[in-house]
Amino acid sequence: MRYEEKIPRTWLTLTTVLYVVGIAWMAVGSLPDDLGLWLAMSAMFLVLVWVPFNAVPLSKYVYNRIRIDDETLRVGRERIALADLDPASVRAAAGQPRPGLVQRHVAATGALDVPVPGLRAADLGNPRLVGGGWSVPMGMDSAVLATRGGEALMIPTRDRAAFLTALGAALGADQDRS
Repeated sequence: MRYEEKIPRTWLTLTTVLYVVGIAWMAVGSLPDDLGLWLAMSAMFLVLVWVPFNAVPLSKYVYNRIRIDDETLRVGRERIALADLDPASVRAAAGQPRPGLVQRHVAATGALDVPVPGLRAADLGNPRLVGGGWSVPMGMDSAVLATRGGEALMIPTRDRAAFLTALGAALGADQDRS
């Protein structure tokens, strides 16, 4: 594994601990007499409180987790062969300044006008979001890369500089083996 970008689990851990403590506190006063009521309340708090408060962190874990190994880039549920990525677009993305808040918002909505080497003009306005999510989550950055076939890929990342550095190193090593 060359690079792995994990989603922080602080919020998920905090809400899970609060849920378990709350359910245990309810159990002290109601068990064993009201087992059915306790199970119903536990399920209700799980579905109506815990799941909504953790939907975004869980979806980031499923759709925006990044892993780079010797042959593939995995973003969420999607796998891209490193041989299919254009190294010039990775260098160009790494050389661009970090986008500001407005640029990140515009990129998250899909209206992108930043030229990337190796892309067809038709792809510039509509890069494909990689990973399976609907948009770039709030608090995350994105990098637009090109494949050797000219397709634009938008990859959401928490640490853009570290991701592009690791991807550039993996592509450089991949070219050295060829």
